[in-house]
Amino acid sequence: MAQLTLDEVTKTFQDDDGEIIAVDEVSVDIEDGEFLCVVGPSGCGKSTTLRMIAGLEDITRGEIRLDGQIINDQPPARRNVAMVFQSYALYPHMTVRENMAFGLEESTDMPDDEINERVEKACKDMGIFELIDRKPGELSGGQQQRVALGRAIVRDPEVFLMDEPLANLDAKLKAEMRTELQELQQDLDVTTVYVTHDQTEAMTMSDRIAILNDGVLQQCATPLECYHEPNNLFVAGFIGEPSMNFFPTTLEGSTLKGEWFEYELSDETVAAVEGTSDITLGIRPEDIEFVQSDVGPNVFDSTVHVVEPRGNENTAHLQFDESMDDQFIATVGGMKQLKAGQHVKIRFPENAIHLFDTSSGSAIRNRTLDEIETVESVV
Repeated sequence: MAQLTLDEVTKTFQDDDGEIIAVDEVSVDIEDGEFLCVVGPSGCGKSTTLRMIAGLEDITRGEIRLDGQIINDQPPARRNVAMVFQSYALYPHMTVRENMAFGLEESTDMPDDEINERVEKACKDMGIFELIDRKPGELSGGQQQRVALGRAIVRDPEVFLMDEPLANLDAKLKAEMRTELQELQQDLDVTTVYVTHDQTEAMTMSDRIAILNDGVLQQCATPLECYHEPNNLFVAGFIGEPSMNFFPTTLEGSTLKGEWFEYELSDETVAAVEGTSDITLGIRPEDIEFVQSDVGPNVFDSTVHVVEPRGNENTAHLQFDESMDDQFIATVGGMKQLKAGQHVKIRFPENAIHLFDTSSGSAIRNRTLDEIETVESVV
């Protein structure tokens, strides 16, 4: 177990057009035993960051420290980290036992009987002991993934590094492996850095999420903080499925004037956005309310364009009645029926809206986590 620190870590590449900044002064303190997910769109620098931690990429500037010791120049074999890849990287001619033992045989002086004991224990923990003498070609994708994880476990590393390890699995198996990985990491209590482009993995598995865009760290916070209190427009739009709806507006007095609607703000919210005139209003699909009348403020007429039934909920693509093509999304419970072409009234409750400076993208006002209710334990 170890504390891992990235201090203004930067990686640049050179091409014919000059310098390309792949990772730009990323700083994160990863606590001992913490599970950190690194997410972002393709090309944002997340895998490059992981490879720098592993020692597979040189660092251009900054420091990586493991328990306070700078490891920038240490070779991968001396960093006491174990990496799990998307491709599993198993040797096809070796059995499960041989694949899991190989790293220890090559990098340590550990006796064969101790190596074998570690391998067998890891296989039992991963539920693959009965497969120990099979070769990778005889295993399913999920079984191969367990072997790759077991190979990392037997090394007893200070840090696990995982690069989209579940990407090749089908949806059902991926959900099962998410749970298994969480339980495994909690049992081992090993500091883990997990790279993924799948925000569902990040939201469900991590203690904190580090969100990158164009090599720049946008936010590093708990899943709930990233979802309900995003730092900026990018984070708000990236986290959440379906993503947050955004409406450009201009503040005039206490009114946000958009292209298709006007939104009245309370005095408290007006004070919070003082000094900003170009404001983007954001609201998550599940926070849009369907109402029966114009009772209360900020009720708008809209038309259902498309409905996507999902079983537990329905995703409705709406448009304001005055709009011909601009659409936004609302979700309702699966037992509430909507039809395309239906005229409905909707409300944006003020306690659920997010406001952003349109120019900088920075959040001005988010909904707060104070509304979260804790489920009480039954004695």
